[in-house]
Amino acid sequence: MQLSPLQEARYAYAPKLPKVLAGGVGRVAIEFGEPTESVADREALRALFPSCYGKPAAKFVAGPGAAKRAKMTIGAILSGGQAPGGHNVIAGLFDGLKAGNPESTLLGFKGGPGGLVDDKAVVLDAATIDRYRNTGGFDIIGSGRTKIETPEQFAKSAATARARGLDAIVVIGGDDSNTNAALLAEYFAREGVPCSVIGVPKTIDGDLKNDYIEASFGFDTATKTYAELIGNIERDAASARKYWHFIKLMGRSASHIALECALQCRPNVALVSEEVEARGMTLAQVTETVVSSIVARAERGMNFGVALIPEGLIEFIPDFKALIAELNDMMAARGDEFRAQKDDEARVRFVEGALAGASAALYAGLPVDIKRQLIMDRDPHGNVQVSRIDTEKLLIAMVEKRLAALEAAGSYSGAFSAQAHFFGYEGRCAFPSNFDADYCYGLGYSAFVLAASGLTGYLSSIRNLSSPAAEWIAGGVPLTMMMNLERRHGAEKPVIRKALVELDGAPFKAFAAARDDWAVETRYRFPGAIQYYGPAEVCDRPTETLLLERPRK
Repeated sequence: MQLSPLQEARYAYAPKLPKVLAGGVGRVAIEFGEPTESVADREALRALFPSCYGKPAAKFVAGPGAAKRAKMTIGAILSGGQAPGGHNVIAGLFDGLKAGNPESTLLGFKGGPGGLVDDKAVVLDAATIDRYRNTGGFDIIGSGRTKIETPEQFAKSAATARARGLDAIVVIGGDDSNTNAALLAEYFAREGVPCSVIGVPKTIDGDLKNDYIEASFGFDTATKTYAELIGNIERDAASARKYWHFIKLMGRSASHIALECALQCRPNVALVSEEVEARGMTLAQVTETVVSSIVARAERGMNFGVALIPEGLIEFIPDFKALIAELNDMMAARGDEFRAQKDDEARVRFVEGALAGASAALYAGLPVDIKRQLIMDRDPHGNVQVSRIDTEKLLIAMVEKRLAALEAAGSYSGAFSAQAHFFGYEGRCAFPSNFDADYCYGLGYSAFVLAASGLTGYLSSIRNLSSPAAEWIAGGVPLTMMMNLERRHGAEKPVIRKALVELDGAPFKAFAAARDDWAVETRYRFPGAIQYYGPAEVCDRPTETLLLERPRK
């Protein structure tokens, strides 16, 4: 394989560690805090996790520790969607493991959690690890979305752990994956399987965070990747002066990506799903938010602009949420009749006749392509696959319709031409930024220290992230303290609560204070490409979100 010059150069990058870890694993002790509680449903979760619930948070401090020890065998699992820096988590885990004892072994379970269930593993040696240091992607062992949830899957996972002589399993994943890690840790403890389970917080969506997890890894790189592209489009828009660009960004459950990119790039419009829901905005009101900027800029001779749209926006619009729920119920009750229709046109007419009231009116007013997407794309449970709906194209169609009405009324005389974009996969496997390269390496190293110290049911944690890496605070947090119960597939399930955009938080407040000006004027900011070499204030700068939430002291 021929390497690019950047890939060869990145192999030589030495990630920075928190000071407490840089002194060597044999000099790391653990300081425990008070017992913890879950964010909600405490009694129910205490009953579900009798072995793991209530454990204290762990902070690494200088002192003699247990990490320098007899040889260990640890298994690594990459779970869920890719995020930049996953390879460095594994590299940090490997280096910590070998520093603890050179005879220790790191296994990689192939294809995600299913690799543990089916016992599909490879030995990750130094030569293999070195080929993936500081690179993007999860291709070192692959990822997967298998959930370990049936009694048979748990039993097979335990059998794999015993057969392989595993001392620990490190699950690198998001909220669902780490919920799975908590369940696996509890099962192993109950069944007497001598294997720790440690999680690592991954997701570009940025919705796995709290006081101990200040950021999920990959968010920094992904948003900087998207921000570069958005900045490029802003420059193009200001140059051509004839297009409005509607850009959909990943983030189905939370709008952290859209908000961060807005703070970096200062577009004319940026929608935040959580605000839309909190204000009870209809699709017409969301459309009006965009239209008001278009009209105001047209009056100043600027028939161009940029609008950012979170992937999951329509699920937060109350009237659209009601429509989706009604469609799901209708499909469950009358699915055979629906499928019996002869073609797409007949299916749309059938749905229009089956709906009632406000949902019927909303559906009737949608563009034909969106009508079809709402009824054709179903998940295995029969629900609408919202992420596949072209929300950016829906808004363009709604805006065009509204502008035509304003033009007919003599209230608008501008020119509107739109371009649609979706930035998603472009950011998931980018070369990790220096921040993510350092953060992920430290998370992997910390995961080893937690496992070597005999802890289980913990999530690797590094805090004080807005400061230089040497000042970062490493440790671990019990997975159960982030959990609550949610109703899924008709039953109450323990899950790690997603962290949505807080409307009273510093990032949203900073955005809200400036957006009225951005909506009318051209205040575009051009972040440019991620920089790996140069001054620290450029190359190691964390996200705007992190700097606002955790100001440097």
